[in-house]
This record gives sequence, structure tokens and C-alpha cells, in this order.
Amino acid sequence: MPERITLYSAKVCPWAHRAELALKESKLPYKRYEIDLANKPEWYAPKVNPASKVPAIAYGGPDVSPDTPSPESIKLAESGVLIEFIADIAPEANLLPKDPVARAKARFFVETVMSKWSAVYYSVLQGNAEPSVLLGVLEVIQDLLPKDGYAIGEWSIADAAVTPFFARAEVILSNDIGKYPVGKGVETWSVIQNDAKYARFRKYFQDLKNRDSFKETFFPVSRQGSLLLWGGTDVNLFCDR
Repeated sequence: MPERITLYSAKVCPWAHRAELALKESKLPYKRYEIDLANKPEWYAPKVNPASKVPAIAYGGPDVSPDTPSPESIKLAESGVLIEFIADIAPEANLLPKDPVARAKARFFVETVMSKWSAVYYSVLQGNAEPSVLLGVLEVIQDLLPKDGYAIGEWSIADAAVTPFFARAEVILSNDIGKYPVGKGVETWSVIQNDAKYARFRKYFQDLKNRDSFKETFFPVSRQGSLLLWGGTDVNLFCDR
């Protein structure tokens, strides 16, 4: 019987979304507890993650309610650490290849994409650059992708690591959310959706969105019906990387 897993997450956080995608793909049973990043429970930092950020996992220990975490469970944090940990405890799910070269390629993909994407994306949100600068980053991403399939062929934690950011970019650009000039987000997303130059990225992104793990974990609209500003600066103050 697998060890008990409790995921402490927040729908608003792209870094936390990484961990939940990996858990869904692993088929491991887990409990999920939503942390309100604007009003975090007093017990969360001392009992789960001293940094008071999401995502975090309580692994093992007795079967307890997520809001009363047991000191007997092992507490783990940081999204990059968690997705590799999930791959390690669910080897049958093949979330990370056994071949060292393929594993290195997966990590290289994540490192390259995130190093190129993050700075440009947040610069766009803050109005320091126009959304069109993201097009250059998409060209870099396309050059890393194989002709078919996912980041390294078969779906892996490399895809879990980047999917949340592309999904939130779609919401933000297609709804013109950000401090950039009105209309520029929609304009850029239209180029991504229609220009033949970005056909490979479109196919990759659509393949990611077609997976059940994505459909079951991505919620672009809040219960109140308003769009969530996922990926915003304030959100990332409470999200681990």
C-alpha cells in the first residue's frame, strides 16, 4: 500500500499546479487541501512549510485531516523537488525516463524554457515589455521540441513543469490582463493561434491541454465567475519555485 500523500496547493499558483499534474499522472491516491494565499491558516507554516508557501506535500504518517497534519509525516516543498519526488515514488508511471541521457534532456528542457520564459513573461505583465516579445521565446521552445510528442517524446515531468505557465499565458493574453497597452495581449495571442510559424507550439500546447490530468486540475475561472490573475507578481510571493 502506498504511503499517504497530502498536497497543499492553490489553484491560483502555477508552481503548485506542477505538483498536481505530476500526481494526477502518477495515479497515486492523494488528498488535496486548498490554501488561501491571501489568508493562510496559522498552522500551515509551523506544521507544513516554514516558508509558508505552496506547493507542499505531507508524505506518510497516519490518516489525518489535512488541516491537522501529523508530525509523523515527512513534509516536502518546492515544485521542482516535488515533481521529481513523485516520479521517483511512482516508477511504473514513467514520469521521468530511466535513461540518464533522457533524464538530462528533460531537466535541460525545463531549465531552458523557464529561464527564457519567466523574466519575459513577468516583464510583460508588469508593463515593462509588450506581449509580442513572448513570440521570440516560443521560437526557442519550438527549437527544443521533437517533431512529434511532448518535451522529450513521451509525457514527463518536463511537461508538468511548463504546462501551468503556458495555460495561464493563454488566459492572460486572450483576456488582455496586464499593464501593457489594451489590445496587445489579444493581438499576440491571435498571432500564436494563427501564424504558421508557431504551428509546432500550438500542437504541443493542445496535446498538453488534451490530457485528463490538465482538464482535472486547471480552473481559469473562479467560483464567482471572474478570471483569475494566475501568474501575477503577488501570487508568486506565496508560491515555491
